[in-house]
Amino acid sequence: MRYRMRKSFKLGPIRIRFTERGYQGWGLKIGRWSWDARSGVHSVDTPGLGGFRSRGRRR
Repeated sequence: MRYRMRKSFKLGPIRIRFTERGYQGWGLKIGRWSWDARSGVHSVDTPGLGGFRSRGRRR
């Protein structure tokens, strides 16, 4: 089993992610809404179980 090194830093509403290979991506979270720059996925947290998540960019 291989272990992977991952680390993320929060700078206000922006989260920057790093792995052993270097820079991985960034995302934005404001309140219950979040967006991932790498995949283009929008998500909204809802009270209780569940939430909404878009499909993101199509490649």
